[in-house]
Amino acid sequence: MTPCADSLTVEVVDLIGTVVARYYEEYEHAAAEHSLTGAQARVLRLLSLEPLPMRKIAQSLKCEPSNITGIVDRLESRGLVERRPDPADRRVKLAAPTDEGMRTAEALRTSLSFAREPLGRLTVTERTLLRELLQRMLGFVPE
Repeated sequence: MTPCADSLTVEVVDLIGTVVARYYEEYEHAAAEHSLTGAQARVLRLLSLEPLPMRKIAQSLKCEPSNITGIVDRLESRGLVERRPDPADRRVKLAAPTDEGMRTAEALRTSLSFAREPLGRLTVTERTLLRELLQRMLGFVPE
């Protein structure tokens, strides 16, 4: 077996897959509680980090810009998102959450209990190590 295909690695990959599947299942449920689709919730979450042009939203979520336009249109009609000119280039429109959009994004984020409950069974040291390992896996540099 190659180092990346040993049984431990395969088991860890399977466990990560299970975590991801549970995350998406709960995320879809949480989105529905706010009368949103999963895609709308993901766009709102992304915009809660920073206003973005449609093109960058599409790149981040790995989908077509035309899909993002429709999603942003629906979020805008609900008063959760607004379009505004980009201060750096007034020809570009940024999608940005409204105050209500920020509250909804935060409510979605905090309602995901499936991971918090099991993580609560880990010590602070274990959660810190897990965070650091995940950051290393993803190539993040800790602040």
